[in-house]
Amino acid sequence: MDDLIIKNAWIVDGTGAPGFAGDITVNDGKITAVGNSSGSAARVIDAEGRLVTPGFVDIHTHFDGQVCWDKLLTPSSWHGVTTVVMGNCGVGFAPVRPGSEDELIELMESVEDIPGTALHEGIPWGWESFAEYLDAIDTPYVLDIGTQVPHVALRHYVMGERCHDDATVEDILAMSELTRQALADGALGFSTSRFYGHRDKQGQVVPGTNAGVAEMMGFADAVADAGHGTMEIISDHLDDPEELGWIEEVARRAGHPVTVLATADFGDGIWGLADRLATDGVEVRPQVGARPASVLMTLEGSLNPMRQFPHYRTIAHLPFDEQRRALRDPDFRAAILADEARGHRFPEVSRITSTWDRMFVLDPSLNYEPDHRDSVAGLAEAGGQDVREVLMDTLADGTPILHLFGNYQGHLEDQRRMIENDVSVFGLSDGGAHCTVLCDAGVPTYMLAYMTRDRDRGPKLNIEYTVHKMTQDTARLYGLFDRGVIAPGMRADLNVIDYDNLRLHAPEMVRDLPAGGQRLIQRADGYVATICAGEVTYEHGRHTGALPGRLIRGGH
Repeated sequence: MDDLIIKNAWIVDGTGAPGFAGDITVNDGKITAVGNSSGSAARVIDAEGRLVTPGFVDIHTHFDGQVCWDKLLTPSSWHGVTTVVMGNCGVGFAPVRPGSEDELIELMESVEDIPGTALHEGIPWGWESFAEYLDAIDTPYVLDIGTQVPHVALRHYVMGERCHDDATVEDILAMSELTRQALADGALGFSTSRFYGHRDKQGQVVPGTNAGVAEMMGFADAVADAGHGTMEIISDHLDDPEELGWIEEVARRAGHPVTVLATADFGDGIWGLADRLATDGVEVRPQVGARPASVLMTLEGSLNPMRQFPHYRTIAHLPFDEQRRALRDPDFRAAILADEARGHRFPEVSRITSTWDRMFVLDPSLNYEPDHRDSVAGLAEAGGQDVREVLMDTLADGTPILHLFGNYQGHLEDQRRMIENDVSVFGLSDGGAHCTVLCDAGVPTYMLAYMTRDRDRGPKLNIEYTVHKMTQDTARLYGLFDRGVIAPGMRADLNVIDYDNLRLHAPEMVRDLPAGGQRLIQRADGYVATICAGEVTYEHGRHTGALPGRLIRGGH
């Protein structure tokens, strides 16, 4: 008797090949047969013609702290994700000098908007080396986790108070050796940030932002020596020939994949480099998300557009339900309309919270593809209202206001083209980060429900190709060749999906982090079952109690 058979499935197998009808047989956590099954099993799931995909592999999640307290890794596990990679953007929690833990927490809080109180309360610490961190998080989960060694932590560990300075030859050798050892102990790769938006509480760019070429070559040598590992680079300079030159040298020297976060605002530089190197068998993969980088503005979150109005202070201390009632009070509204708005100390924040034609009321269908009609300015024009009235009405309804960064043109065509580019890799969910202004952990659901099915503001994505980009392609980038494809011998990470009824719920703010920390979450309908290593972990959105996930140790 087999362990599990999924019968009558419409199989999209992760390779990009056309879907086909068939059964899937699972034993000992692996797929043992794909085709027609006449056998019996301890558990039979009749898919009734529904879509069955590999479990999704999310390579950019920032769950470094959350793994210490949340064995379900929500919201990602609600959206069919069965493998996550963390240690992104150069930030993380190992290695760490005893007594300097607070510095890494403050950096994570500043860069990734994860409440410091939650990290202080939820992380047990007790480790120093990267290997000790891996041992501490090597516990059961609902899905598999893997991590990278972060540049910022390495600099803090080796250079201490000098971590913002230029690295010496000795510093570089020490960081390179620590990286080599971390990879030997099981790191999936190395990550660094050269993005000037990543700053600490004092406004300084994070350590390593201005690292020199010799330092980066030291990390490339560590990856080459280890024999495995992906290098993740976040950079503001992907149109700079000098930057592209050393990225090429890093990729050639490491001999393993390099993924570079990319947006539509960059020109052809990084894409041309990736295409050219691909012909030499050198892998540089621009990493793109489902949509442009964005934030959601709410009364509860760290980006609240009402704070620019002095009269808002009279209600800011009230519970949020009372604040919403006040936003509908005629006297309060009149006072807000008469206020002189005050700019934020950071001009970028002021631009986000007061550029009315770039502030979009989140569509009830959650398409994240608004045009001017959906903006606060457009709605005010259509309704003959002041923009502040639309703002107050929206926040009183509890509806988030969306701001899309970059040169957003009112559609996602640039995003679609980047996703469809074979050299790109899909990522950037930030599932455990930006807790009060973002909830992109649900992007696998978004990609299937909206980009392949419901989109009407441009061409849809092909479903087989989209599943491939979220499964086999992301898994292979990090050397995980045992998953991401529905085929005999592969790991039995699977989703049974009611594709026609797959939908996202609206984002909601909850206080479920340690120390009462808050975050935005987003649930979904349509996941009939999620299976990790052959065990059913979710049925119709509910956790079964199974925790078959484990720590993945790269190179082991």
